[in-house]
Amino acid sequence: MAAKNNDMEPPDAVSIAGMAMPRELALGAGRSLRDQLPRTNHAGWNAPAGRFDPVEVLIDSGKNRDPALLPIRYGRMLQSPFSFYRGAAAIMAADLAGTPSTGIMVQACGDCHLLNFGSYATPERRLVFDINDFDETLPAPWEWDVKRLATSFLIASIDKKMGLLMAKNITRQCLNSYRQHIIEYAAMDPLSVWYSSISLEDAMRNSKNEEAKKMVGRQIEKARTRSLTGEDFPKLTEMKDGIVKIKDNPPLIYHRTGIDAKKYKALVEEVFANYVETLGDEKKTLLGHYSFHDIAVKVVGIGSVGTLCSVALWMSANNEPLFLQIKEARSSVLEPYAGKSIYQNHGQRVVTGQKLMQAASDVFLGWTSISAGRQFYVRQLRDMKIKPLVEVYDDKMMEGYARLCGRALARAHARSGNAGLIGGYLGTSSKFDDAIVEFAYNYAAQNEKDHNALKNAVRDGVVEAYMER
Repeated sequence: MAAKNNDMEPPDAVSIAGMAMPRELALGAGRSLRDQLPRTNHAGWNAPAGRFDPVEVLIDSGKNRDPALLPIRYGRMLQSPFSFYRGAAAIMAADLAGTPSTGIMVQACGDCHLLNFGSYATPERRLVFDINDFDETLPAPWEWDVKRLATSFLIASIDKKMGLLMAKNITRQCLNSYRQHIIEYAAMDPLSVWYSSISLEDAMRNSKNEEAKKMVGRQIEKARTRSLTGEDFPKLTEMKDGIVKIKDNPPLIYHRTGIDAKKYKALVEEVFANYVETLGDEKKTLLGHYSFHDIAVKVVGIGSVGTLCSVALWMSANNEPLFLQIKEARSSVLEPYAGKSIYQNHGQRVVTGQKLMQAASDVFLGWTSISAGRQFYVRQLRDMKIKPLVEVYDDKMMEGYARLCGRALARAHARSGNAGLIGGYLGTSSKFDDAIVEFAYNYAAQNEKDHNALKNAVRDGVVEAYMER
């Protein structure tokens, strides 16, 4: 069962699920793995001799991206060690591949940091909290997600000047929550795990932090108002020659110019024709109430900057808007180390991973491709989505948020993997938690060195950075 470092065999469906193993047997097998790989072995991080150049990894990941947008990506990564970390999934994937692994596979997020969680509305219009970014999802060792998430909390907390002691405590809260909840999921039957979700309102109701309750309450009310009134519509659109168009806001939102209009129109039609074929008949009927009106490039995030990402405006016969986001899907940063995806279309990889890990997914979630070979996935641009306001969180809010993220990751891993194996390995002591806190502390130092390497590359003209106002 155990696999180590780069000797790990590529995952298959059986090794991911482990679904035939009885609960007590799984817990026992997990405990026995500690003899082969003690939990303390996960502690610490030392860069291996001859470690790759992190800037070269970033440059390599920028291939086939829009070169005009790459300076925005580098500019965003320069802002702080945490902003660098957000864009450095490829760097950390290469580093994680050399760390100890139990060989227990799950559907991994692949870019599991604290800002890739949030709240959104289910098709039943309930607000749930979950992972919300799956661009890098792939079957991989569960430890990789845990280590990336824990390290993100330590780096972000230090960035917020909370002090090292508090940063480590916040990180430990995330790990403790993951361990406790994966053990809870191990005791549940598969259907109960699958149907489980984290209601944002219930999570806030049980919170002891009154300030956090008020803040999230305001966010919930705003999200519901935006959904009911179509608040995004006037912000994102304008009238041109009597036609509703997406409003340009360069360099972040803009229409493509200098291209053959007929060829571009045919390309857009191809994208949506292929996309519709991935939807169920009932969703095709729903989308049939809308017609396509406009599409524009939209620059989002940090890691995605430079890839093809657009927002499309669809309108009903009564002029009610629907915004769909089309994001390019490229190979996962995990593939060189965890094995190639079984899906030929990386959009399908993203969509399938999202449906495996999330409690409920967007009704318009689908994938597409164009004859030129590029692949995409499609989802609603916003659907009562609530982003964590980490920039204004105090230490108590960060602790609560860390526990919520740890719980959400445990639930996601329990859906696709064997929670009994993981829970048996983790056990009830804090040995694994303590080891990963030490790993996070050491890797945060590595991340800062890599961040400085990017600064030097910009200073020396190796790469160009555009600093937004």
